[in-house]
Amino acid sequence: MKKIRKALALLLSLVLCLSFGTVSLAAETETADYTITNPYADVIWSGDSAWGAYKGSLHSHSTYSDADVTLETMVKEAYRQDYDFLAIADHGITGVDWDKAPFMHPLYLYQPLLGNYFSHLTTEEYEAIKNGTYENRGKIMVPVLGANEFNNLSLSKNHVNGHFLDSWDGNAFPGAENEHGFEQAISYIDSHGGLSYINHPGDWLETNENPAAVDEAENISFFGDLILSYDSCLGIEILNEKNGPTGYDRILWDNLLMYCLPYGKTVIGFSNTDAHNIKNIDSSFSVFMMEENTAENIKATMQSGAFFAITRNLRANDRIGPYEEIDAMNSGLPYPMFTNISVDGHSVSATTTDADTIQWIANGKVIATADVTDGGAYTLDLDTIEGAEDFLYIRAELFGEGGLCCSQAFVIDKGTDAKDFEPLSGIRAVIEDIVYFLKGTKLWSIIVELSRL
Repeated sequence: MKKIRKALALLLSLVLCLSFGTVSLAAETETADYTITNPYADVIWSGDSAWGAYKGSLHSHSTYSDADVTLETMVKEAYRQDYDFLAIADHGITGVDWDKAPFMHPLYLYQPLLGNYFSHLTTEEYEAIKNGTYENRGKIMVPVLGANEFNNLSLSKNHVNGHFLDSWDGNAFPGAENEHGFEQAISYIDSHGGLSYINHPGDWLETNENPAAVDEAENISFFGDLILSYDSCLGIEILNEKNGPTGYDRILWDNLLMYCLPYGKTVIGFSNTDAHNIKNIDSSFSVFMMEENTAENIKATMQSGAFFAITRNLRANDRIGPYEEIDAMNSGLPYPMFTNISVDGHSVSATTTDADTIQWIANGKVIATADVTDGGAYTLDLDTIEGAEDFLYIRAELFGEGGLCCSQAFVIDKGTDAKDFEPLSGIRAVIEDIVYFLKGTKLWSIIVELSRL
């Protein structure tokens, strides 16, 4: 009998141990049950089928609006500086083929009075740049046509870039001021089949005078709601020209990612020269990872986020860096770049070139930093990071002597349903519309400017 009881006790103990073990494993699996979405998952990094890394800007200007150099000069100089694609996004003027004059906006007829004249490429020059025979350089530069920087008559710099519009769409679009103008422009671009993103938001928020504006809930929800309301609105410029008035836009980007991701939409971070002169061509730009350099692939990459945002200039920032000012414009120094970036389970691995440091940011905070060398691999294992299960995203940044390179966000997918976005309605929406309408008038902006003086 004792032997039977002992056997039963042992058997019961074994069952209990197995039960507790199962509960423990299930709990561990539940807390770690997420996947990392890689925006570069389709990129082939090496081998005979390797994709190219194509440098370009989607936001540059000419004397057809308010730049100091002609379209001809801007295009030729970008080509000489090894750009692979370029969009001329003049204010209120939708870009056409570079061997043709675009819509002539009466607002810019003052340019010849300043000694700035209008000129475009000859057809022979245009074809040579597109097929790579211009100046025997052996590389093509793709024109990204149908670009327009909206709200050309705005005093409050509420600018929106529209892309892939028909040549007659958006010309002389005046735009209202402030919040009302953002909504107008994005809605117009959406209804005409284009893609948009919000230009240099820090300039509108005047973050040089008030850096805390990028953290204010009202500003985050305003831009976030615009991005959520329109599928065609892809995100914001996080880097623009020399980043004079836009030095805090990467922080705003983090806040917008945290705002929009619970609704199932990521926020793409764009980087552009916004060049109005030759010296600023080597300021901020992007590197698109594409199988082939075509306008169709550029459009698809804008939407997928398989590109990197790069700048040569950035003020010091003790929150997310750089911790010393970057000033590498026109230095000839190579800019930092990723040569591979991949996801394996809860780990992200990267190899780099021309970088000294890699840092990872999650939910607006730096979570890891490491020194890197050319060809050396760096792996971030989220299972070693406390609180990683609460991250909405992670993103990587490279710092080097030649500038800063930002990856797009790697979204943390926990398998939960996205929240439904419900725009403001009822009496609050009516009141907001009235306020936006009043702030959207030129009279309001003039009164604000006079009050400052």
